[in-house]
Amino acid sequence: MIDALLELPPFLRQRLAGALETGLLAPPFTQAQLHSVVGPGAEGAVAASCEWTRLGVSGAAAAAWLRSLDRANSSVVPASFVWTGPGAAKGLHSRDTRQVYRELIASAKRSLLISTYAYFDGPQQFRDLAAKMDADPSLRVTLLLNIDRGRRSTTKAKQLVSRFADQFWNRDWPGQAKPSVYYDPRSLAPDGPGAVLHAKAVIADEQSLFVTSANLTEAAQDRNIEVGVLLSDRTLALTALRHFRALIDQKLLHQIPNPGHSNEMG
Repeated sequence: MIDALLELPPFLRQRLAGALETGLLAPPFTQAQLHSVVGPGAEGAVAASCEWTRLGVSGAAAAAWLRSLDRANSSVVPASFVWTGPGAAKGLHSRDTRQVYRELIASAKRSLLISTYAYFDGPQQFRDLAAKMDADPSLRVTLLLNIDRGRRSTTKAKQLVSRFADQFWNRDWPGQAKPSVYYDPRSLAPDGPGAVLHAKAVIADEQSLFVTSANLTEAAQDRNIEVGVLLSDRTLALTALRHFRALIDQKLLHQIPNPGHSNEMG
């Protein structure tokens, strides 16, 4: 129940609490009432209201619980800046991009979602992740990668995807266990890329969210001036993960052909 409510944006939880406090919502709760307050994305509220009804919780008590949940969850958001850049600059103390990537991969126990616009030297960049997956077959991994058409290419989109998949599995991916890999098909439009998959982020175990300007390249990880933020916050991690999952579920991102078992995040 708590996870379902945490997936609601904070302003919707506050709207729900206000309706409970004023009596606009009162037990027995109905799905139509809840939709009128929080809109069509009310699954979390519906699940919670069923539990409140079962336990005999009043509207005022449910509102107080929601308020305390938000206060406890948002009082402190552990966050830190993560940088790539000149390491010898005086007076600068920061976490290192490559080290944070390695720590998130090493610490993941259930799931990882990694999105990047570009990667070079796949065997090197994916080495730690592949080793982790081979050592722990239960780890669910999803990669979101961009497929570049090229400005003057007239190759059909299907052929570009097939070529990318062949190179990824046979040359770039160094492990035996296979992640699920998705791409944005709009980047392969025949009249040129109107949009690309440009997000750079890591979500680990639905608990940690790393948003960064750095791609999975040696330059971005070790030399360029890049900046990111690492957030140890379940609400933000779930919100980001829910967005990526919606893009996949609604077929806005497509999966590249996978020769092995799908290891997609559930």
